[in-house]
Amino acid sequence: MPADIDAGLASAREVVAGVIAGRPDFGPEPIDAAMRYALDGGKGMRAFLVIEGARLCGTGAGASGPAAAAIECIHAYSLVHDDLPCMDDDDLRRGRPTLHRKWDEATAVLAGDALQSLAFELVLDAGCDDATKVTLTRSLAEAARGMVGGQALDIAAEEAETPLTLDEIEALQALKTGKLIRWSATAGALIAGADAAPFDAYGQALGLAFQIADDVLDATGDAAEVGKAVGKDAAAGKATFVSLLGVDGARDRAQALADAAVAALDGYGPEADTLRDLARFTVTRRS
Repeated sequence: MPADIDAGLASAREVVAGVIAGRPDFGPEPIDAAMRYALDGGKGMRAFLVIEGARLCGTGAGASGPAAAAIECIHAYSLVHDDLPCMDDDDLRRGRPTLHRKWDEATAVLAGDALQSLAFELVLDAGCDDATKVTLTRSLAEAARGMVGGQALDIAAEEAETPLTLDEIEALQALKTGKLIRWSATAGALIAGADAAPFDAYGQALGLAFQIADDVLDATGDAAEVGKAVGKDAAAGKATFVSLLGVDGARDRAQALADAAVAALDGYGPEADTLRDLARFTVTRRS
């Protein structure tokens, strides 16, 4: 991982940890411990997007930190529920037992529910005017609902007799993965009162590139390095970017999207190089 991205992600994780530490009680045990477990161990990419976007527009992490923590809560809740036996039935997440394996299914459901609720508390603490807080909250709700819709389409596709087409997969992933990444990419600019359009274009391209890279990792990665089970898409017979384009074709498509994300930030000069590096890294990562 490039040093600037590594440092940026580490800083974003520290900001989120500070915000979370300011809320010492999430509820009775084991819910409190389970929520903190779910939030721990991630890369912090979505939080980094919020904080870095705000920085590029002249606003510091003190203002954007609560929104960064909010999106990490939504992301964590989505993973906890996605791993459940009724969904993907996974035993490993971020190199550790999934939450329902460490505790139980009821605790996983409740911790996920509480993380989603916490996100909307946190986003209202962002350092911006009330009208912008309303915009952020509404758009976060829409992004989270879109993610759920994408997951529903993904489940339906597993049971369908006809595999999805490439266009259908792109539409599905624009919801399941892309919605939260686009929100993350634009939130910082909104908090700063800046034009969010370049960041939206960046986030749209980055979100799809990220998912294609995930498909490549599922087909070619090592579980110990990736931190979760691999090869599940092929075993389930799912149509993916890899199954339709091949590994090389999927990598080429992801690279083209990374290039588009880089170009979206042309107006920001070298100050946006860390976000550009993130787009490039997204399509070459190994976890």
